[in-house]
Amino acid sequence: MKIVVVGTGYVGLVTGTCLADVGIDVICVDVDAKKIENLKNGILPIYEPGLEKLVHRNFDKGRLQFSTSLPESIPGADVAFIAVGTPPGEDGSADLQYVLAVAREIGENMNDYGVIVTKSTVPVGTAAKVKNEINQALARRNKEIPFDVASNPEFLKEGAAVNDFMKPDRIVIGVESERAKQVLDKLYHPFTLNGHPVIFMDVPSAEMTKYAANAMLATKISFMNDIANLCEIMGADVNLVRKGIGTDPRIGNKFIYPGIGYGGSCFPKDVKALIRTARENGHEMRILQAVEDVNEDQKSVLFNKVKEHFGDLKGRHFAMWGLSFKPNTDDMREAPSVVIINQLIEAGATVTAYDPVAMEEAKHMVGDKISYGSDEFEALTDADALLVVTEWAEFRIPDFDELKNKLKNPLIFDGRNIFERSQMKELGIEYHCIGVKSNY
Repeated sequence: MKIVVVGTGYVGLVTGTCLADVGIDVICVDVDAKKIENLKNGILPIYEPGLEKLVHRNFDKGRLQFSTSLPESIPGADVAFIAVGTPPGEDGSADLQYVLAVAREIGENMNDYGVIVTKSTVPVGTAAKVKNEINQALARRNKEIPFDVASNPEFLKEGAAVNDFMKPDRIVIGVESERAKQVLDKLYHPFTLNGHPVIFMDVPSAEMTKYAANAMLATKISFMNDIANLCEIMGADVNLVRKGIGTDPRIGNKFIYPGIGYGGSCFPKDVKALIRTARENGHEMRILQAVEDVNEDQKSVLFNKVKEHFGDLKGRHFAMWGLSFKPNTDDMREAPSVVIINQLIEAGATVTAYDPVAMEEAKHMVGDKISYGSDEFEALTDADALLVVTEWAEFRIPDFDELKNKLKNPLIFDGRNIFERSQMKELGIEYHCIGVKSNY
């Protein structure tokens, strides 16, 4: 089979590379010439554990190619994945201009039957728009070439994307014909040999499944953060509450960890888009609007704790551990760290941050507003307090004696609850976390 993946961002690069790794010929296409040149030289645009090794291996074997030309790549393709960005507009709606532009170019250059698959996260009804763009392009060419449009939403967790693709818990595919179903069933056969299910459905249902899944997970996070804030007020310990409800199989223990809000490329964008889609169709998603509101407020919780403790922050200096929205990624889209940094700077404070992989990305997003440490302990030097913003594994058991020596005050504001409150008290560290009263 010949596969074309349009877009070499997070979804496109993982998809193309993992398909190549099972022996399929894949061409990844992107309009960014610099990105394509870097990929040919083994330089990846994103950090994702295990991905770099797979890219190198499959590129060296010739199964994975990179190109800036869709017209040269699309002829003869059995399947073309559209995996370009769908950034949110100011009103929360998904911007489909890049998806539809790719569809138009496919229609202008395809020469035989193929399945065009929307891999980008897109609102219900997008596949119909993609089909219309292709049909119009074919009409302008006076061509009648059969094709199908399918929806194959991704469920990749940043930081575990390669494993999620190679060993999926499910593959959701929306199709409109038996022919498209057979093509995609063949494509994904290597990934279902261990019993992982392929769930075929109609196209609109597949498009909705992606949004519904992310909205449900985002709801669990915001619900738990709301409970955490109430626990702190009432004197309960949210960590114990979480354990108490997480053992209920109807609830489960995933996505119920309190913190400072969700971020990244999926949850914020998808919740906003689903709210907007519903509104455009005369329906208000009241629960999801509350989820969004709670999440935005939660990003300020850590700053509010700092402000309550110190009062005037002018001239104060803070260390920050973690910048990415979660561990094992350099993604800072909608990251709570950005909100906290801006709040501290506006209050007259200064910040030195350290993150194992996201500091280059931070320099693009926040620039020289803050300083950057070469490691976690350098970031602590002469800081009035430490703010833990991302729960990287290497932060979990630090040298606390060194930490206390570096800080002006033995004071931690933990936005991810990675330390034990009782241990902090034994060590003489004043400790503020989420959903539990301070140990002082």
